Amino acid sequence: MSTPIVEVKHLSHRYSVDWAIQDINFSIEKNGILGLLGSNGAGKSTTMNIICGVLNQTQGDVLINGIDLRKNPVEAKKHIGFLPQKPPLYPDLTVDEYLVYCATLRRMESAKIRPAVDAAKERCGIAHFSKRLIKNLSGGYQQRVGIAQAIVHNPPFVVLDEPTNGLDPNQILEIRSLIKEIAADHAVLLSTHILSEVQATCQEIRMIEHGKMVFSGTMEEFDNYVVPNSLNVSFANPPEEAELARIERVLHVERTGPGAYRIRFSGDDTIAEQIVAMSVEKGWRLKEISLERCSLDVIFAQLSGKLKNNR
Repeated sequence: MSTPIVEVKHLSHRYSVDWAIQDINFSIEKNGILGLLGSNGAGKSTTMNIICGVLNQTQGDVLINGIDLRKNPVEAKKHIGFLPQKPPLYPDLTVDEYLVYCATLRRMESAKIRPAVDAAKERCGIAHFSKRLIKNLSGGYQQRVGIAQAIVHNPPFVVLDEPTNGLDPNQILEIRSLIKEIAADHAVLLSTHILSEVQATCQEIRMIEHGKMVFSGTMEEFDNYVVPNSLNVSFANPPEEAELARIERVLHVERTGPGAYRIRFSGDDTIAEQIVAMSVEKGWRLKEISLERCSLDVIFAQLSGKLKNNR
């Protein structure tokens, strides 16, 4: 089994007496996108600042490509590319001047800088703007320049903080596509509070709320974490709404069309089996039955609420 590119072990940090994060654990394998999800103030920025070597943690360990970030920060940071929420651009430099400067800061060998800059520009689709001043680029292309500086030294691990923030819908789609391309040969950590961004780009999710990890799993597991709480059904010979409403654990019945209903219920989804059995027994002639999934926003709210209730 290969060693993960990133290992975060029992990570905790506090400012003065208040804990910003507590006992955060996760790892990131090569060739994939992990979404770090959480509301504003949840602890995402603290976690990322520690992982990128900007902040020393109070407790725990961070290993980048097997290198302890705290014990050997210079060596570990060679393996990290970071795009902050506000890209660290110099607007009065050209794209070429800026990327050469960033490559130099990364202590790249002089002979490797120009090929690396050209490769990063090509990958990010900004080669035709090489001589353009950064301040004269659109927001979407400035974001591409920010991503290019994060990958110019070809690090195995790339961290992107709110990479689509402030972009228009077309620019968002372009940046999402670019991120997926980068993930083909890099481990990518994408931090955001926008659920749709995680849904559109990530395979794995770690959710932080109130400084604690409240979810760790795949996108599919996240989408299914909360048991669906409504059924859509249709019958060729439909019963009255009142008859459906009398079924145990049914909370509400809503007619959605001829012979069709949405049934809200409590508890697990075994109620579907009960309705199927009743349809056979009573001759309702069930035509369709499906679980209605909770939206990601509902899941996010419920996960947050569960943590608050357990505090």
